[in-house]
Amino acid sequence: MPGGVSLTEHVARAAAALESAGLDAVNARQDAAVLARHALGWDLAYWLGHQRDDAPGRFEPAFAPLVARRAAREPVAYITGEREFYGRPFTVSPAVLIPRPETELLIEAALTYAARFREPRIVDVGTGSGCIAVTIAAELHRAAVAATDISAAALEVAAANAARHGVADRIEFRRGAFFAGITGPVDLVLSNPPYVSDRDRAAMAPEVEGHEPSEALFGGGDGLDCVRSLIALTPGCLRAGGVAIFEFGFGQAAHLKELVACQPDLRVLEILADLQGIPRVAIVNRR
Repeated sequence: MPGGVSLTEHVARAAAALESAGLDAVNARQDAAVLARHALGWDLAYWLGHQRDDAPGRFEPAFAPLVARRAAREPVAYITGEREFYGRPFTVSPAVLIPRPETELLIEAALTYAARFREPRIVDVGTGSGCIAVTIAAELHRAAVAATDISAAALEVAAANAARHGVADRIEFRRGAFFAGITGPVDLVLSNPPYVSDRDRAAMAPEVEGHEPSEALFGGGDGLDCVRSLIALTPGCLRAGGVAIFEFGFGQAAHLKELVACQPDLRVLEILADLQGIPRVAIVNRR
């Protein structure tokens, strides 16, 4: 683009290109601005004060490839390599699920129930980016945290996030499924397991279906394969009086209660709804 073009004009043109690629107008504008800030290395405060400035010569060569990636429906978080969760920036890569705001509900519940224990032992099953384990360790200095995942690449991302937030010495990372390598009993079991039905794959946004790791998303024909295993295995690791807190999907609450009812040592204490009123997080107690 010719000299003298403002950053605002660049963003407007990029937003139009993103709309043409299928994004709605609001998200197109927001994403274009985020990518512009990333290309410049500016934080939000500096951007707000300088977005009407003429674009520096280095801007367009850095910005255009980012917009092209977003137009191909690559998630912004993978392009920038970062997503905020519970007020902290987390490194992300295509090896891990991008943290969602809904999962912050799980964190709030975990902090509430952890108060029951003086020095809680906590395990995060299927840690991915480590957003749950790292947040809990950062918020609860008295907690001992372990985290598992089947993916070595995901554990590398999680370990990097633990180091980034100064809690690497307080989280034990283990490669394996569910409670592999974890010696119980623990006080809290936390998890955001795969819970999307395989039959819903075709209806998912291309950002999700085409880019995020399928093993972190899909849970079989009804979406509950991993949830079933988690519920069945939890009594063997969770102490009596301990609490398991895990996320689940739309329309799964009734099935989840049935699965818990099949375990004589477990009972559902409560089901929490997200900000859209959708049942999202289960609180399960071991008798």
